[in-house]
Amino acid sequence: MSKLEDTQNQPDERRVPIKRVGIRDLSHPILFTDGEAVAQATVATVAMSVALSADVRGTHMSRFVSILSEHADSVSVPTLPMLLDVMIERLESRGATVLIDFPFFLTKEAPVTKSAGKLDYALTLEGERNGEATTTKLTLRVPVTTLCPCSRNISVRGAHNQRGVIILTVEGKADALPSARVLIEAVETCGSSELYSVLKRPDEKQVTERAYDNPVFVEDLVRNVALKIQDMKGVNSYCIEGENFESIHNHNAFAIVVSG
Repeated sequence: MSKLEDTQNQPDERRVPIKRVGIRDLSHPILFTDGEAVAQATVATVAMSVALSADVRGTHMSRFVSILSEHADSVSVPTLPMLLDVMIERLESRGATVLIDFPFFLTKEAPVTKSAGKLDYALTLEGERNGEATTTKLTLRVPVTTLCPCSRNISVRGAHNQRGVIILTVEGKADALPSARVLIEAVETCGSSELYSVLKRPDEKQVTERAYDNPVFVEDLVRNVALKIQDMKGVNSYCIEGENFESIHNHNAFAIVVSG
């Protein structure tokens, strides 16, 4: 078989470096390990890229998929730096990034009847290597219930509540960040009530009354999360975004807290 020309490796005379080149929106099955938990099978949407020097025409796109396929059974926050190392070596680059989005499921018991069900959370793992510097981030999207303090205080009967969501991003060393489960459980305590996938009548009564007894504005929500996260071991910085899907308005309310 005759040798085929490697067009990507042709020299480029335009002398324009490219910060990131790669693939995105790749769906791929992975096994994600969270802390000491058993690996969980899920389907991820992945973006991978490398820096391209000014004198090289193109990168080898197929190598991204090959690398992911080789490491898809061992995805975790601590393994992100190793994945970046492989990308840099195989694609002959000084910098690399990887972004992995996927649904993560936890089994939750209803508060009274203990009926069990799965609840999904959106997770994003993000790693970046630029020269010797490595950045690792974990982002979680955690749904909660919020009940309006103002509505409760001024209404004779009831108070309006809504579902809300906390988008929490934490940055730190890959092998030191808290597990997704630990972060989720911390965030869920910061709203009026946490969410469940299975609720019987006694559970619904308890959840409704709990929310009424713990009203929070969206401002309260993000501040509560900040107090939970700021002293966690392994978290170097964080960004907290809260959004309420308002039930009596045709708009949403949001608030953002950033560390530092």
